[in-house]
Amino acid sequence: MGWHTVGQELRRLLPCRKMATNNINQSCGSLIYCTATHRYLFLLRNNGKFPDSWGLVGGKIEQGETILEGLEREIREELGGEIRDAKIIPIEQFTSDNKKFTYHTFLIKVEQEFIPDLNEEHKGYCWVPLEAYPKPLHPGVYRSIRLEKTRMKIKTQEQLN
Repeated sequence: MGWHTVGQELRRLLPCRKMATNNINQSCGSLIYCTATHRYLFLLRNNGKFPDSWGLVGGKIEQGETILEGLEREIREELGGEIRDAKIIPIEQFTSDNKKFTYHTFLIKVEQEFIPDLNEEHKGYCWVPLEAYPKPLHPGVYRSIRLEKTRMKIKTQEQLN
C-alpha cells in the first residue's frame, strides 16, 4: 500500500466539511478493508478508555477541524503514514441520546494490506475477516458492526471491489 496525503481525495468524495464546535464532542474512525485479501485492520488499544480492546483508527476531532481533517490526522498519527488512492465511504453516524457526542464511522478500501507504524495509543494490530473480528472489541466498534444497516453497507462495499 502506498502512503501520501488523502486530504484532497477525502474532501472531493465526502461532504463532511463541518467544523468541530465547543457544544458537541465529535470523533471519527475508520474500518480499513483490503480488497486483495478481504480482511480488515483492527488496532489493539494500549491504554486510556477500554485498554486491551480492539478498535479502529480514529479519535477526537479537534476544535476548528473538519471531520475529514480529523480522520486524515488520526490516520497519520496512529498508522504512521497516509493512505494512497483509497476509496472512503461513510457508513455510520452515531449520536448520543443527549446529542452531545457524535461518532462518524467510515470504510476505507485499500488494495493491499500494510504494516502500520503504530504510535503509543496502540500495542498491536491484525488483519482479519470481519466475521472473525478480534476480541474483546471496543464497545462502540462492537455496536457499529453488529447493526444490520451498517453490516449491509459494509457487505455492499466488499462486493464493489
